[in-house]
Amino acid sequence: MRAIRYLAPGKVRLEDVPKPEVHNGQVLLRISHAGICGSDMTIYSGKHPRAKAPLILGHEFSGIISSPHPDYPEGTLVTIYPHQACGHCATCLRGLSHTCSHLRIIGIDQDGGMADWAVVPEEAIYPLPKTVSGALAAFVEPVSIGVHAVRHGKYQSGDNAVIFGAGGIGLSVAITLRRFGADNIMICEPNEARRKIAAELGFALGSVENPLESVLDFSKGEGADFVFDCAGHQSVADVLPDSVRIGGSIIMVAGYKIPPTFQFQKGMMREFDIRFVRNSERKDFSIACDLIQQELGYEKLLNCVLRPEEVQKGFDVPADALKVLFDFSREV
Repeated sequence: MRAIRYLAPGKVRLEDVPKPEVHNGQVLLRISHAGICGSDMTIYSGKHPRAKAPLILGHEFSGIISSPHPDYPEGTLVTIYPHQACGHCATCLRGLSHTCSHLRIIGIDQDGGMADWAVVPEEAIYPLPKTVSGALAAFVEPVSIGVHAVRHGKYQSGDNAVIFGAGGIGLSVAITLRRFGADNIMICEPNEARRKIAAELGFALGSVENPLESVLDFSKGEGADFVFDCAGHQSVADVLPDSVRIGGSIIMVAGYKIPPTFQFQKGMMREFDIRFVRNSERKDFSIACDLIQQELGYEKLLNCVLRPEEVQKGFDVPADALKVLFDFSREV
């Protein structure tokens, strides 16, 4: 079968590998689509602390059940909750299994879904109706991150929100916020292609030249109630403390490749909260499965669907791509 494998820092390749065997407690999937995540790029760069080559990448994927499952028939379209918790560490016992002390992730700690076939634990399966495309099904996991960011950030209907970054996650946060009742959202993003998609989705845009000034105008000089950092860039970290109102909340969704400097003194003076997002809980994932079935605009974010043979193009990340997906549904 075809599989996209990480082989060494800066080296991924489509290879022919054996079809995986199915063991007790597992199910075989015929893969439909698999997406590239920021963590895949970290693996690709050789900087992920756990991922070891050779590794079939991919933790954002969808497929068709192709072996017996205790709850769902063969032929069912499914998406995968990739996080596997131990269930017995102190963190799991506190009900925080998504941050399990021994967390293992499909596509990071074991082979993932960028292949024609994959085996996953039976409990990782989330079914979706056939009205949902395989591409959208593969996007549930990123949507669940947006859901978790909004719920974990404790957004309340009626408050305003500013989002820095209009990539796949940033726009997922924006769409989710709107579905959860936010009607006053601004997005700050310098990339023109991304700004265009955000505008087409009906979101207000901040200035490219002076985003902080736009945020203050948007919030009547007070700063936003909620600020979501989905960019992960020093230029954003520089303006976050002045973008949020006194007593407001900053939600850190993006992972910073380079540790940023941050004006903590302003945090002390303004007493805002900072919350961090690692991944999603199963409740978030279930909500994302429901949201993806509604016509909310998530499909507009899937603007770069490639053949597996275009693996290098995908990992070079086309400049205007919001989400890169590999389509494994076509026969070789």
